[in-house]
Amino acid sequence: MAGGKNATPSGNVLREKVVTLAEAMGLEVKREVTVGRRIWGAKRRIDVVVTQPHSGITLGLECKYQKDRGTTDEKIPATILDIAAWPIPGLVVFEGEGISENIRSYLYSTGKAVEFEDLEAWMKLFFRLP
Repeated sequence: MAGGKNATPSGNVLREKVVTLAEAMGLEVKREVTVGRRIWGAKRRIDVVVTQPHSGITLGLECKYQKDRGTTDEKIPATILDIAAWPIPGLVVFEGEGISENIRSYLYSTGKAVEFEDLEAWMKLFFRLP
């Protein structure tokens, strides 16, 4: 997960919820996939990479959880920019009361983010699942 040793346990919990959901949908999952560099030069790690076995369609998922107000709001715009540089399609999956309404609105406006509660329906459309 982005943030490595400094990542919150709740962020890890969200990542594992995403993994559990994807596996239940019959998708292959890899955690912490290193690929290239972030826009500021640090190694890029995609939290979860999901692949549909039969089609090979792949999606990167960056998990952002914020229980209380904090720095996630400041980091999210850079995350959206970083996803644009990935070699695969990507999406921010977010959850938590600490994500401000302004950032929620920003995330929705990008078309590159979804709340965890809506992720299953989003992935069904993306991977063309029943």
